Amino acid sequence: MTSQKKVGGPGSPAHIEYKGTNFLIINQPSAANMSIFIDELRRYNSRIVVRCCDPTYSTDQLASEGIIVVDLPFDDGGTPNDEIVTQWLELIANTFEASNKECIAVHCVAGLGRAPVLVAIALMENGMKYHEAVEFIRQRRRGAINAKQLSFLEKYKPSKKHRRCRVQ
Repeated sequence: MTSQKKVGGPGSPAHIEYKGTNFLIINQPSAANMSIFIDELRRYNSRIVVRCCDPTYSTDQLASEGIIVVDLPFDDGGTPNDEIVTQWLELIANTFEASNKECIAVHCVAGLGRAPVLVAIALMENGMKYHEAVEFIRQRRRGAINAKQLSFLEKYKPSKKHRRCRVQ
């Protein structure tokens, strides 16, 4: 069963659920909008934030709210290496094994490249074809995933190495 919550334009959070996984693709916060960012995380029951870009904000306020920030950075417009993919899939497995009500928030700078790529990988690991995963995300995050990232996802094959991280 798939579910997506309709939200606004490309700057709005994109809530994506699929087979017991629950993600929020969101823009990078700043000190000026951190309270709004935390409100959005609470709204979607996100206690984990994956940061795919270089750190530009303090995590102190998030930590004081019980929100964990996991850094999995890779280049803007680029694709994750095997180590990042493995860490991402282990985080997913550990999170959703504990609770399928948890939501993992993922952000890069604008939430259009790196964050959607990680979510697409998760969807593909759980049975979606790459084009289905991309379309699924783009329906809620217009402009997501560039040509280089699309090519990476087209070639990405869920493997035995990563199947242990799959959510069943």
